[in-house]
Amino acid sequence: MEGRSLLTRITSFLSNLLSSDKDILLPRSAHHKPRLRLQALLSHCSFRRVILWGAASILLLCLALAPSGIRMPRERRLDQVDFQQDGNDAGGDNVDGNTADEGVVFVVSPGREKGDGAVWGENVPGWLRFRHLDGFYLGLKALVPVSEYRPEHPSPAGEEWPFPLTVSYTGLPTPIPFIPQPNYDSAEYTAQYHEVEPCYLDKDNKVPIPDLYAYDGLVQGQPEPLIGSHKLLGLRDDVCFDRFGRYGPYGLGYSFEEGGVEVGLDTERAGSEAVWAKTGKINYTRIDWGDAQARCYKANKKRFLDADDQGDPSKKHEERSFQETERQKIPRTAVVVRAYTGFRWTQHALLNFRAMISELALRSGGEYTVHFLLHVRDNSEAIWADPATAQRILDDNVPAEFHSLCTLWSEEQMRLVYPTQFGLSFTNPSGGDIHGVYRSAHMPLQYFAMTHPEYTYFWNWELDMRWLGNYYELFDRLGKWGKEQSRVEAWERSAKYYIPRYHGEWDNFTALVHNETQASGRPAILGPVYFPGRTALRSELRGESFLPPSCTSGSDMSRCGVGEDADLIVLNPLFDAEESGWIFAGDVTGYDVNLPIPPRRCAIVTASRLSRRLLAVMHEENWRLQHTMFSEMFPATMALHHGLKAVYAPHPVYIDREWDLDAVDRSFNGGRDHSSGGPGSPFDLRNEHNHKGTTWYYHSEFAGLLWRRWLGYAQYDGRGPNGGRSGEGTLRGGKEEEERPESTGRLCLRSMLYHPIKFEHPDE
Repeated sequence: MEGRSLLTRITSFLSNLLSSDKDILLPRSAHHKPRLRLQALLSHCSFRRVILWGAASILLLCLALAPSGIRMPRERRLDQVDFQQDGNDAGGDNVDGNTADEGVVFVVSPGREKGDGAVWGENVPGWLRFRHLDGFYLGLKALVPVSEYRPEHPSPAGEEWPFPLTVSYTGLPTPIPFIPQPNYDSAEYTAQYHEVEPCYLDKDNKVPIPDLYAYDGLVQGQPEPLIGSHKLLGLRDDVCFDRFGRYGPYGLGYSFEEGGVEVGLDTERAGSEAVWAKTGKINYTRIDWGDAQARCYKANKKRFLDADDQGDPSKKHEERSFQETERQKIPRTAVVVRAYTGFRWTQHALLNFRAMISELALRSGGEYTVHFLLHVRDNSEAIWADPATAQRILDDNVPAEFHSLCTLWSEEQMRLVYPTQFGLSFTNPSGGDIHGVYRSAHMPLQYFAMTHPEYTYFWNWELDMRWLGNYYELFDRLGKWGKEQSRVEAWERSAKYYIPRYHGEWDNFTALVHNETQASGRPAILGPVYFPGRTALRSELRGESFLPPSCTSGSDMSRCGVGEDADLIVLNPLFDAEESGWIFAGDVTGYDVNLPIPPRRCAIVTASRLSRRLLAVMHEENWRLQHTMFSEMFPATMALHHGLKAVYAPHPVYIDREWDLDAVDRSFNGGRDHSSGGPGSPFDLRNEHNHKGTTWYYHSEFAGLLWRRWLGYAQYDGRGPNGGRSGEGTLRGGKEEEERPESTGRLCLRSMLYHPIKFEHPDE
């Protein structure tokens, strides 16, 4: 490919020379010495051709003799490895992991040049100034023990760039089951909680819930996340996942006839059979996921708080059993996936939600339940009056295996639930209706919560999000981390991106935020916020408070909020919207527009966990007080106004370029008081481009590119002379590349969130 490109350039160059009306070899200056005119010399056809071909020959000779340090723009694969076997440059053809592979060594050396899409200059946006990282695209053959792992970026403080490194490859490694749920059979667990009855996919209790698989170790050279942390949240960071270990148990990699989804057969799949060794290839064609969840909950009902006990912690323990121990009951969580009519359900989407239900609901013994909140966009449909209409909509828009998980709603229905006139808005940039899903996305979730008292917490999730890893690990660890956070300066910590290699350990980060808060001269937020025009909730009128006893006067404030479940857990910083440049910062409705606009907090991307009591507050603000705000601002602001516990969980976010760490902090924490809010916010329209190369933001380009490469499909790499954009660059990756003897094989990545994923298979 590289040779072909060079030949094309030379041919084009010669063609231009021979066909140009003006001789492009002439100097541009109009001042020539009169004696020897090059134009006169070239006027004769024979002389002209001799000179031109001579010049071309010299050019070819220079290119051939050019030192390796002078490089043409790279158009080869992203796997920057040299392949060697027994000291020779030629590798064998066998890549299936048998004895023929013994003795193979990969020299892992990601590129270090300024090129490959980087643009240099004083006025260039931050992210364009840095080289693209290549280590993301190294594969399973470069897997090493964690003790030997060295990231391409960032380099450990005080250490030089460690590449090149060698990786001895003696065959594909074997994946192992990845089980983040507690050991429900252990004496430690059963001493505190009720026993967990196993759940099954089928009514006959013969098809167990499969394990997903991970590889022990990390791919040499794979970059580390620049933002957020696995370890901080309790997520495993010493394993990686390939596509078959993640989705093979749910139908990836085998045919429709076998009960699979057919996709994955068109990708490299050496050694993939290991994931079906235990359970075989499960036939999913007749699974009813709603029925499976209901059976699982019924078998484990004794484990959970009753609907009447949700808000009463004193009822979390039942009477002593014959063992003279107390068994703690636990709350239930609904994962509410926001769907809509007209969505194109693909085979990859089926895999994602099969995994979610299996890992969250069925493997947890009913602790979680997955629901689809289906937005019926045609307001004329009588979805609540005619069962036949509802069934037709389901048949036309949702795969049959998910029908029993769906709750239908429409904007017209929300006008009936919240019929009040909301009054004026400070601004309405979108021009949308106040009951529309764009401006008031939480209305149907609030109503869902009010009609499902069996749940204490509700995850608001979207169709175009993916989690590479086990869903139970993600949601369980986020909840536990939020519970252990202090309320003291929680709003201030949550307003700032955590960059571990720049900020140090979490304690250092906490101290830094404290010092910045002190230096700002503004008091830290703790408890309800008061402002002109504020209206009290009914509970506040009764003298009730959302602050826990650990935060009352005379208490040890270092323990304020510690052990209290968070009412709101978000996945991007809770920034101050005032003067932030965020386009919807003034979309505040129902307050007195003659008074100053109320204080606001916001988290971009609506994915979040909300408590029942926060949703009840939002519900009352809508129907009784006629207050509302733009979707991404409303939950956080209601928590701010009324003193509920809110935290930003700094999950691992990867960036596609070799950013300087101080540049990351300047770009993502460039707002007021070194936060992400106020003037200089990264959510300002002028600054949002910095998120393009991250794995988690509503308009990220890197997220989709990396996800599809992980799935095994070739993608245009988004690299070019001006920095590159989505869909530009060179086509790289895919089956042909991953199967080459010199390739390191299919990708194996650590757990991470991806958003948005707008398509997965190239045919889509």
